Amino acid sequence: MRTRVRGWRWRRNPLRRRSDVVEAWTALAFAVLLLVAAPLAGVVAAGWARAEAQATAASQRAERHSVRAEVVGVDPGSPPTMQGARQHTYLTTVRWTEPDGNERTATARVPGGTRDGDVVEVWFDSRGRNVKPPPDGFSVWQYTLTMGACATGGSAALILLGRAAVRHVATRHRLAEWEEEWARTEPEWSRWRWA
Repeated sequence: MRTRVRGWRWRRNPLRRRSDVVEAWTALAFAVLLLVAAPLAGVVAAGWARAEAQATAASQRAERHSVRAEVVGVDPGSPPTMQGARQHTYLTTVRWTEPDGNERTATARVPGGTRDGDVVEVWFDSRGRNVKPPPDGFSVWQYTLTMGACATGGSAALILLGRAAVRHVATRHRLAEWEEEWARTEPEWSRWRWA
């Protein structure tokens, strides 16, 4: 039956080497880093990402405008409406009335399955080009959570990689110390004389 003595690196004993003590302290430091620093890095990255995404969304909302337009001239052989979880869009002609009463037409992307006469919301930039709508609150939060999770995971991976490197170096030092001890002890054990 095998028993395991916990905490042997912290207690004085004849088998403990300096590399064991260093490894024990670094294991404690890496545990604290893994439990505190990695989540903190994720929170900081998420905060930065949220501020950046909100600023981008605000600037896009300021430079883009939406209009409710009627679809005209839809090609009857338009692509299917859905494929998987992603909705397809296609270019068609849309018509709307400006606040000053002028009627305008433009080419814009509309969701698949849109028919002639349907009213859709389309977005244009300051030059009159059709663009995607600015990110909404859900997109901002999705970006924030993704960046926070990636930062936490990346930090944890770096910490674990550092722990593996320290452990490798500690094992090499431990083996060197044992080799040195054996070089001093071995002559006492090998004084065999065959008569």
